[in-house]
Amino acid sequence: MKRAVILGLTMSAAVLVSGCQWVQNDIAKSSDWITRDVNKSFGKDEPTGIEKADLAASQVTTIGVNAYLWKAALDTLSFAAIAQTDSNGGVIVTDWYTNPSNPGERMKITAAILDRDLRADALRVSAARQVSQNGQWVDAPVAAATVQKLEEIILTKARDLRRSAIVN
Repeated sequence: MKRAVILGLTMSAAVLVSGCQWVQNDIAKSSDWITRDVNKSFGKDEPTGIEKADLAASQVTTIGVNAYLWKAALDTLSFAAIAQTDSNGGVIVTDWYTNPSNPGERMKITAAILDRDLRADALRVSAARQVSQNGQWVDAPVAAATVQKLEEIILTKARDLRRSAIVN
C-alpha cells in the first residue's frame, strides 16, 4: 500500500512539474502579446527590442532553412505547378512548365536552399529543358543566364521580405 501511495505521489509530482513548464511558456507568450498591445495603445508602432532582434535575425522560423529564401523561392516559382516541396530540406521542385507562347519547349526547375542564413551562396537553382522533336520530348541545354536570373530574382525578393519585416 505504501508503494502505491509513493508511486501515486511521484506521478502527481511529475505531472505538476511538466505542467509548470507549460504554464511558464504560456505566460511568456501572454506577456509578449500584452507588451505589443500596450505599445499600440500608447501609439508606439515600433516593436520592442526583443521583437526587433527576432525580426532582424536571418533565422526566423523553425523550418530547416531560411524563411525569407523559402517564401521568395515559392513566390518566384509559382508560375509553374509545384510538384514537390520539403521545407526542412529546403527543396522545391516544379512540374514541367510549358510557356503558352512556345508550346514546343518545357522546363522543370529545382530550387535548393542550403543554409538557414540569408546569403547568396545559400541558394542553388537548377533547371532542365526539353524541346519537342517529332512528337518526342528531347533534352536540350539550358542557358546559364536563365538559372542566374532566377537566383537573382529569388535573392532580391528574400532581401525585400527581410527589409519589410524589419521596417514593420
